[in-house]
Order: sequence, then C-alpha cells, then structure tokens
Amino acid sequence: MPDDAALPPLNGLRAFSAAGRHLNFRAAADDLGVTQGAVAQQVRGLEDHLGLRLFLRHPRGLSFTEEGRTYHAAVSRAFAQLAEATDALRRAPARATISVTPTFASKWLIPRLADLTRAHPGIDLRLTATERVASFHSDGIDLAVRQARPPFGASLRADLLFTQDVIAVCSPALVANQDLPLDALAFSRMTLLHDTHDLWPKFFQSAFGQSVDAPRSLRFNQTTLSLDAALAGQGIALASRFLVARDLAEGRLVQPVRCSLEGGLDFYLLAPRHIGSGAAAQVRDWLLGLARDEAGEAG
Repeated sequence: MPDDAALPPLNGLRAFSAAGRHLNFRAAADDLGVTQGAVAQQVRGLEDHLGLRLFLRHPRGLSFTEEGRTYHAAVSRAFAQLAEATDALRRAPARATISVTPTFASKWLIPRLADLTRAHPGIDLRLTATERVASFHSDGIDLAVRQARPPFGASLRADLLFTQDVIAVCSPALVANQDLPLDALAFSRMTLLHDTHDLWPKFFQSAFGQSVDAPRSLRFNQTTLSLDAALAGQGIALASRFLVARDLAEGRLVQPVRCSLEGGLDFYLLAPRHIGSGAAAQVRDWLLGLARDEAGEAG
C-alpha cells in the first residue's frame, strides 16, 4: 500500500486534471474558481514533486508530454472513482442497528415497525435479535434493549423503557368455563408455561400468599415461546404487561387473576454516551417517545 506522505498534493492533482481536460490554464481556472496564476503554480508544483514535465507550454495553450498524457488518464479515472463513491455514499440511506432480545423483537418492536417507517422513511433499520450481551464497538451496534438494573457504566446512556410488571395471561378459551379470577386451587389444575425467568413461585406468593403445586407444565427457553403457547390455548404464561398489552386489549389474551409482580429487571434502552449517527439518535427518540406514550395510556 503506498505511503500517503509520498502522494502528490491534492490541489496540484485537481489543477492538473482540469488543465488536462482543457489544455488551457485559463479554462481550468474557470472550472476550479481560482486564478489562472494559481492553476499554473499548482501544476508547476506537481511537476516539481514528480520530477518531470507533464505539459509543454505554448503561447496559445498546452499540450501533453508523453508522461503527462498517461498520468492524466490515470488521475482522471481516480477522480471519477472518488466522485462515484461520494455520490453513492450520499444516496445511501441513513442506517441504524439495534440489538434486542427475541421476545422484545417479536412481541413489541416488530408489530410497531410500520410506525417507525412512516415517521422516518429514510432510515435503514437493522434489527439483531439475540439474548447475548452485544458490544457496541465490535458488533457494530448503535442501540440495544436489555433487561437490567442500574447502575450502568459511565460510557453508556441508559433510558428506562418499561418496568418489568409481570402478569399472568392465557387464551380466553382456556378459562371459558371457569369463574374468574382463578383461585389457588383452580391454578393447581392448569398447565403452567415456564420461561427462563421462572417467576411462578414469586407470583403465587404475591397472588395467593402460598405456593401452588401445579402438576402439569411446559418449559421454554424464551418468553416469546411461552406467550405463543398461551395464545394457542396450551396453558397460562407470565409476561411483562407491556409485551401483551395489545393482545389483552384486542381479546386474544385475558388475565386469569388480577395480580402483578415487580420482576426486578426492567427494560432499558442502551446506547454509547456519544451516539455516532443521526439515524440512531432518531430511532432512540422514537423508541423513547413511543414507550412514554404507551406507559401513559396504561396509566
């Protein structure tokens, strides 16, 4: 790879390129918006840098030397490539990459992406769904949504999106013949849907002041799967209220017992202290605004 220090001065190359197009210093000066003397001086400086003559000077204009003609063709190609690359960069959509958990992606973010597209049609959003901790630098992540608790590192900006207000939900068909709210005995006859958080023991203590021995259960490694099973009428699941708010409002899910549990790990929007792109800042503002609106409606 050539050393940048060995490259000719850019102004000299621009002057040489323009002069070579017109074979005239005055016309080149008009192209570049500088004086004829400035163009002539920059070309002489380039020739001195290279140690050879690129033009033959004539009373009415210029002509290439053999070396100058070959060099001009190469310089012209290089400037054309730079112009094409710059134009492509300007036309490329603004990009933002957000890392979220699979449950947050499927149950909250994806159903609302059309709203983001309408609000910011020029943003190319890249969505990464993973449970693992993402690195903003090495993974190329602009924003992340994770369940966590303060404090956070000084290099991070952390904004609360939703509290972990955990409720029980199931398909209305599952409890169609039951008196609601269910009591502890009724729960003991139901199938419980477990995820990795395993909050059922705490939930039962909060709801009934006692443990419940439910002989039937299904276990999943992600909350989104337990919620899909609940929607399919396969049992009762636990989930943060905001994740199921639309399903509750539209009657796809019901609460079999009126109890909520503070889970302790709230949902935070994380970003580097200094957000790198304008697109990421716009997505961050949109997420925070939407979360604020939905929290206000719930309240």
